[in-house]
Amino acid sequence: MAGNESRVSRFMRATGRARAVFGPAQSSPLDHPMTDANEALLADRVAEASQWETIRRADGSTYIVSMAPE
Repeated sequence: MAGNESRVSRFMRATGRARAVFGPAQSSPLDHPMTDANEALLADRVAEASQWETIRRADGSTYIVSMAPE
């Protein structure tokens, strides 16, 4: 049966063993304060996104168009 095992299954088994030795991946809490660099990046992205308007069609698909008059 082990000969018919997929590559994914072997990989998952190997990573499970590595996790037993090294522990789970490190994660940070989601409620920590943003750094100044991240706040500046977020402000830039919000400014870029405000140039566009999202249009939703009746079938549920969406597309964006420029808000600037042409």
